[in-house]
Amino acid sequence: MEFLSLFDLTFFLLAAFGTLVGVIFGAIPGMTATMAVAVCLPLTYALGLHHGLALLLGLYVGGISGGMVPAVLLNIPGTPSSITTTFDGYPMARKGQGEKALRICVIASLVGGLISALVLFLFAPVLANFSIKFSYVEKFLIILLALSVIASLSSSMLIGIFSGVIGIWLSLIGDYSISDGGNGHTRLMFDFMEPYLFEGFSLLPVLIGIFGVATILLEAEKGVKSDLTHERVKVSKSDGAGALAAFKGRFTNLTRSSFIGTFVGMLPGVGGSAASVLAYTQEKNLSRDTSQMGKGAPQGLIASESANNALTGGALIPLLSLGIPGDATTAVLIGAFTLQGIQVGPLFIPENTTTWYVMMTALVFANIVMFFLMFYAIKYIAKVVMVPKHILFPLIVMMCVVGAYAINYGIMFDVWTLLIFGVLGYLIQKIGLEVAPLIIGFILGSQAEVYFVKSLESFGTYTIFFTRSPIAMVLWALIAASVLFSIVIRLKARNKTTTQTP
Repeated sequence: MEFLSLFDLTFFLLAAFGTLVGVIFGAIPGMTATMAVAVCLPLTYALGLHHGLALLLGLYVGGISGGMVPAVLLNIPGTPSSITTTFDGYPMARKGQGEKALRICVIASLVGGLISALVLFLFAPVLANFSIKFSYVEKFLIILLALSVIASLSSSMLIGIFSGVIGIWLSLIGDYSISDGGNGHTRLMFDFMEPYLFEGFSLLPVLIGIFGVATILLEAEKGVKSDLTHERVKVSKSDGAGALAAFKGRFTNLTRSSFIGTFVGMLPGVGGSAASVLAYTQEKNLSRDTSQMGKGAPQGLIASESANNALTGGALIPLLSLGIPGDATTAVLIGAFTLQGIQVGPLFIPENTTTWYVMMTALVFANIVMFFLMFYAIKYIAKVVMVPKHILFPLIVMMCVVGAYAINYGIMFDVWTLLIFGVLGYLIQKIGLEVAPLIIGFILGSQAEVYFVKSLESFGTYTIFFTRSPIAMVLWALIAASVLFSIVIRLKARNKTTTQTP
């Protein structure tokens, strides 16, 4: 119980502050939980690991939850995971039930977050203990599975694969270390770049650039003046009892959607939008009365918000047990551990038990703070949707530049890295490539190379990837299933389009 001594007032204040800032980021259209975590990431170096994690997990929970505000009031999803919240939230707001809709969302988010935290607490250590037994072969196949799942769930599998390959290629720039099976020479660069890229691109400026600067560029392209053309709906008065009554008889929907969100969160790179859409679709398929869904039905809000908030705990499971980020935000969280010299993976929980309990406490506390903040102060928080972008954007860019410069004690090339990847993140989204496969390919690419080379060094033959163990065969089966799933989905979509075409 020594970890209890780490919970001082500063710890809880940082978790609460992070939740509040995350809610504000999530409530502003265009801003996301990932961006909130990326922008505040450099602060964790000064705060230390445990206090820094309290802040970042608060930002994560608050950022996911805050997306409900513009989804209900403006019919604009504040975060990608709030897409299905607009289906029933905005119609309720148009009927004068805006506060009731938001409170239903808040309660569902709390339950989803707590259920996912419970699954994380029970399942992550088991998976970590199991994965400790993996050889280099199984570790390489795990990464290959993660990349194949990401690619198969992209808008196009070929686009997903191509985006992931670009990320892997970028991760291999720099010195090919002898300890990794290389020759000690630099690669994939011109000679004049060696002084800057001998160790490759620094992870944290890359993350801040792609999720911070690129987002600002995409939003600024629309114009810094507010472009919210939807009718603004005022938050009307509503008591909490009315929101609680909406859950009567809907316990199955609430728990099912929470587990769906948790499971989808475990799939690398899938994202909250897939979780909420899947939960909403399941409720629509299984509910006895679906006539009101899409017209202001509470069960639609329950399904959407419980699923997307359950993503938080689910996405942390592969991160902490396998070292593979479950979504873009947990990919940024790797940066916090990198700053503190800690590597996430199978040995993380056994070797960092104190940090593990600290993370669980921060995650649960952030969900509770989110509930009280939004349930009782929702009418005030809702006003952040009116923050002028011409004031907000310069402040965020300034924070990104200062953070990138300070991360490695004032290296100017990190600022250039920030700007390079900010522009790159903007361009790849404009031409239709996928950010999630690219960034996860960047994070996992160098590890995949090491595991591949070490496997060949240890066993001396390529056939070992197919004959090493039953686990390897299971992983190959899962890789094949992810590819087949993508092909089937694309064929169904093509057939549907052909059928509808006169």
